[in-house]
Amino acid sequence: MMTSLPNLLTLSRIVVIPLVVATFYVDGALARWIACGLFVAAAVTDWFDGYLARSRNQVSALGRFLDPIADKLLVSAVLLMLVAFDRVSPASVLPALVILLREILVSGLREFLAEIRISMPVSRLAKWKTGFQMVALAVLLVGDMGPRELPVRLAGEACLWVAAILTMITGWDYLQSGLKHMRAPEPKAGAEPHRAGP
Repeated sequence: MMTSLPNLLTLSRIVVIPLVVATFYVDGALARWIACGLFVAAAVTDWFDGYLARSRNQVSALGRFLDPIADKLLVSAVLLMLVAFDRVSPASVLPALVILLREILVSGLREFLAEIRISMPVSRLAKWKTGFQMVALAVLLVGDMGPRELPVRLAGEACLWVAAILTMITGWDYLQSGLKHMRAPEPKAGAEPHRAGP
């Protein structure tokens, strides 16, 4: 149901994207902190929408469709804007690229596996990757406008590199899992589709 609270929280992550993007065109520390606040609020909804959907028995096909899309749109938009506005050093463009490419890879794998009715659960390491990634982007949105006595931008870029390393590891794991099913023989006409074990 579109108007259920979990789905509304998921949609809020998409709605907040143009607001975060708009802050890049406004000078000053206030705009940076507003962007950070909006991003953190959106990141928090990523946990709450899933929790509420399960606890209220409101898990829906729409929610399962929108949730990963909302996450990827938000992360991709922020990464692209940080690079476009030189908010990260040239060396940190590389981890940003790695993260974007991994998102495309995993999306493609999930689509393929969905066609043959095999789910690809999120691993514990992937959750750590998401945690470092969200912290990195929130910190980098503040960047040089953070407390002068703290290396805010450097800390954000360090977290981005950690997220990128975890991204490559989890991306390789997902790719290996996908390739295993791609190498499996095609089911004969009329046969039941292959299902993954528990």
